[in-house]
Amino acid sequence: MKRKVLIIYTGGTIGMEKDYETGSLKAFDFSTIANKIQEINLLDCEVGLYQFQKPLDSSDIGPRHWKKIAEIIHENYEDYSGFLILHGTDTMAYTASALSFMLRGLRKPVILTGSQLPIGHLRTDAKENLLTGLYYASYYENNEAVIQEVALYFEYKLLRGNRCMKISAENFDAFKTPNYPILGQSGVNLEVDRNVIFRPNINEAFRIDTHISNKVFLLWIFPGMNFNEVEQLMQNSEIKVLIIKVFGSGTFFSDKNIEKSLQNTRNKGIEIVVISQCISGEISVGKYDNSNIFKRLGAISGGDLTAESALAKAMHLIDNPNYHEDFATLFQRNLAGEISN
Repeated sequence: MKRKVLIIYTGGTIGMEKDYETGSLKAFDFSTIANKIQEINLLDCEVGLYQFQKPLDSSDIGPRHWKKIAEIIHENYEDYSGFLILHGTDTMAYTASALSFMLRGLRKPVILTGSQLPIGHLRTDAKENLLTGLYYASYYENNEAVIQEVALYFEYKLLRGNRCMKISAENFDAFKTPNYPILGQSGVNLEVDRNVIFRPNINEAFRIDTHISNKVFLLWIFPGMNFNEVEQLMQNSEIKVLIIKVFGSGTFFSDKNIEKSLQNTRNKGIEIVVISQCISGEISVGKYDNSNIFKRLGAISGGDLTAESALAKAMHLIDNPNYHEDFATLFQRNLAGEISN
């Protein structure tokens, strides 16, 4: 039986070609993709296409588009074996993270990919990423999908979507999961590490939960920063979660005025989440004395979450009526393989 994969084309470099009159890149009609990559016709799967009416640069993709993608998958879930989302690279990790929380009880592959060079470029990486992305999206054994999570495929590697970050604007090998092993690798054979792939709760049926709040703010601290403006922002806004990217494993300023400012923020009912500025490693409150401020504040450790995943998770959980436990408990729980326990 041939598997069916739905390509969801949102935009991005992968769908661009050069306009030889202007010299600029422009989006092309993706329904003609088989003319540009004729190998698609040779794949052992049927390919359907849903393309956004207006292809988007990934810098324009946000919560309403995450919801739209989740709804497209939900509407087509029973008709397709897997889904391949073509997306610009700059915000792909944000979209992958958000979808991992929106798609509950997922038992089919949802793969995101894109490219660093346009599909019509002589040296493009688009062709391999798209073709192998389709392979992973249709990869079944014993009538069961091998991948049952939101993943990202790029430059021969399959990565967990909510563990990803873009680490290069120039190299083809543009994405890493610093705190988690790769899920699979494409070489002579299509490989998957069964020891690290995610499996949903066996009793959980597939559904979508598209709740997303914009009342989340990310703050990157730096030496010598003025916290008075931060306090004013918190006191005069509707923000409900403040995510702070701190130094190393959780260290912070020992300034009592700054601690008072953050305590005022907590007194307003704003949740404080702490994640690291480091690419790899995790928060360890109490390891250094300068991290104990977060114990006193009742802040939440983000563990080894990426910034992209922490933001998407906080946006999904805060004020979400579909969850009945408090935010801190839920945020520290591993919901979709995004955090190490």
